Amino acid sequence: MARKSEKKENRDELTQYTFEGEKRLNIPQTGLVSAGTDPINGKKTYMFDPHLDPELQWAGKTEGTSFEVDTVSLHVHERIDPLTIIEAVRNKEPDTQRNLFYYFEEPENNLPIREAIEFYKHSEGWSNRLIAGDSLLVMNSLLEKEGMAGKVQMVYIDPPYGIKYGSNFQPFVNKKDVRDGKDEDLTQEPEMIKAFRDTWELGIHSYLTYLRNRLLLARDLLTESGSVFVQISDENLHLVRTLLDEVYGPQNFVSQITVKRASVMFDKKYLNNACFYIVWYSKDLKMMKYRDLFTKRDFMSFAENSGSHLWVEGPETLRKVTADERRDINEFVAKNPDYKLFGTLSINAQGTEKREAFIFEGKNYFPPNGTQWKTSYLGLETLKDKKRMVIEGNTVRYKQYLEDYPVMPINSLWTGIGAASDKIYVVQTPTEIIKRCTLMTTDPGDLVFDPTCGSGTTAFVAEQWGRRWITCDTSRVSISLAKQRMMTSIFDFYELAHKDEGVSSGFNYEKVPHITLGSIANEEPPAEEILYDKPIVDRTKRRVTGPFTVEAVPSQRVVSIEEVEDNSSSQDPDNTIARSGETVRQSDWIDELGKTGIRAKSGQNIKFARIEALQGTKWLQAEGETNDGQKAVISFGNAYAPLEQRQVELAIEEAQQIVPKPKLVIFASFQFDPEASKDIDELKWPGVTVIKCQMNTDLLTDDLKKKKTNEESSFWLIGQPDIELTRQGEKYTVTVNGFDYYDTRTGEIKSGSPSNIAMWELDTDYNGRSLYPRQVFFPLEGENGGWSKLAKSLQAYVDEDLISNYAGNQSLPFKAGRNKQIAIKIIDDRGIESLRVLKVD
Repeated sequence: MARKSEKKENRDELTQYTFEGEKRLNIPQTGLVSAGTDPINGKKTYMFDPHLDPELQWAGKTEGTSFEVDTVSLHVHERIDPLTIIEAVRNKEPDTQRNLFYYFEEPENNLPIREAIEFYKHSEGWSNRLIAGDSLLVMNSLLEKEGMAGKVQMVYIDPPYGIKYGSNFQPFVNKKDVRDGKDEDLTQEPEMIKAFRDTWELGIHSYLTYLRNRLLLARDLLTESGSVFVQISDENLHLVRTLLDEVYGPQNFVSQITVKRASVMFDKKYLNNACFYIVWYSKDLKMMKYRDLFTKRDFMSFAENSGSHLWVEGPETLRKVTADERRDINEFVAKNPDYKLFGTLSINAQGTEKREAFIFEGKNYFPPNGTQWKTSYLGLETLKDKKRMVIEGNTVRYKQYLEDYPVMPINSLWTGIGAASDKIYVVQTPTEIIKRCTLMTTDPGDLVFDPTCGSGTTAFVAEQWGRRWITCDTSRVSISLAKQRMMTSIFDFYELAHKDEGVSSGFNYEKVPHITLGSIANEEPPAEEILYDKPIVDRTKRRVTGPFTVEAVPSQRVVSIEEVEDNSSSQDPDNTIARSGETVRQSDWIDELGKTGIRAKSGQNIKFARIEALQGTKWLQAEGETNDGQKAVISFGNAYAPLEQRQVELAIEEAQQIVPKPKLVIFASFQFDPEASKDIDELKWPGVTVIKCQMNTDLLTDDLKKKKTNEESSFWLIGQPDIELTRQGEKYTVTVNGFDYYDTRTGEIKSGSPSNIAMWELDTDYNGRSLYPRQVFFPLEGENGGWSKLAKSLQAYVDEDLISNYAGNQSLPFKAGRNKQIAIKIIDDRGIESLRVLKVD
């Protein structure tokens, strides 16, 4: 159903699509997560069919007849509704009151607390989903925790093409010119480092394992009528085809689509690469949903299809087009505007029944031997009366004009696609490609899934065409870019086929005639082709992205060194410690911490006189003593996932059991979940200082970097963002002054400036469950980025002066909400998030 925001009279209506009747389970909102409400779960084992004929062999395949995946809950961090964000900057009549709930404010989507903490037991209205985390964990959670097997109509996968480390990853939100081999372009995201290692550790062998496992889970998600598309280059095309044959069955192969690149890749010694491929399989070819798509038939394609049977007619002309004229048919048509082109088609078909003589222009004509007329004698007379016949050689043929069938079905060769427009990501698929795949295999309201989100192109296309979507990526930069793209996009509003039934009833589409010999001969109305890529636009409405949630895979805990040693002998060859998210690097981290200490501002350091592994605890891995005699305990985060709030809770519980109690509790991680960071900042334990320190990803990438400078630090303190809350009468404003930022180039901790803030969000009535931003800012984009395109499209709806503030670091004035607290989330140019919660009167 289309949901609308209140509008000023005579102003275009601003609306969005929602999906009435579609539900999703109430998964955990991160503010409600604790070790009690969302305990850490076990694993799910997936088996491959041992009876399949072997197609492709690689190292590890024979041993890997099954694999395990951690079963985790997906945690909701943010609920985004662009209508609520635009509400703060729209033109308002004096004393105008909003008279309806926004989507996330409706009772159905705001469960009472007693039900909200009963995760997976209640349903909410559907909202689309943007998920940070490994696609294997995400898909397993959708299958195991949410029961979504058989719910997805289309899967689009764009896996890494090649083995170069830096070529697929973008380290900064605003830096697209990534160069492989440059240290400064190495990603600082642990998840991306793990993704690279898991995918390419053993070259093509681990790549095939990576892809096979994800293709298997994608198949389980698909409906019986569903399709999967895999985008791939020529380097691994043959391997991926064979792999898909194994997982989906060769009988379910649909097509191998060749896409001509917008520009040739000049990176080969011999033939340069001018195309890439999309391999299309169905879950069950006999049941597959398919919609024909068409391209416009122009004079050139009409001439090419007609070949030597192309004719021209005019006031005093009826003749064949010459070969020279046919080669430059567009120029010929331009010079002869009174002429009309037509092609000729045979009027004969196989058979011997209808062979009577037909008189045309005073001469008898018969079908050639072994053939018959395609239509009855009466039908032939009708064709003659309609002037649809012409003599060509020794026979009579049917005249077909371009306007009889002004379109032609697309085939498996896609040219003229062009490059991605408004490119924001280093590897970004053009929207036209995913649009075609989506429209061929789904209907409005169907669910689309992309486990390789990138800049969010699949989500963007799905939103544009009224499909539901779920997408995920391991990269924080990708998630930040996709979130911004979806928040600030503007779309046409397509007429609904049945307004009362909502988007799932489909759209009203343009249609074109398909006039045939049979329809003319039998004097029947011509058939019509539905143009699924041309829904009818309602020009009185504009549309923004519908409600969506931003979610994340929580990390699994880091086990103690003794647990690693106990388990190492029993590990499956294809399920090593590193791959399961646990780490054998703890002793290295402890040694490094003892050598370098923790760097603070102004060159200050926390130095350790002693530090060693801690025995008998699960959530604390080390203990030691600082140079000034303070006892310290350390909890390390997961090597490849954010340290999250359950670990904070359980580590503090363990620390409280230690006698004598520590004076310093240190949480050290490569990244922190913003809720965990907030919980650490807010902890009050008399006599004990709790701090968080960032770990340098050099501890994970020594083998990938060319060099390491002496100035680089391995551990440094993280402070809270510098937020200023100002009261002005009944209203408040928030100013973001900056945050601590470790500069890897200089090895210094910098603070104070908001210049590295890519996005910050303000929830003016934070309920403690998840962030629901009412104002969103993009300082890095400036006045010509961020919201500017949307503002230009909605000039009559929004106040341009107000929306220009969405490019700065100071909020618009707001009143205190019912919860009497606000939340500010800051995302820097590396995608790293921090969260502050402040009380208001």
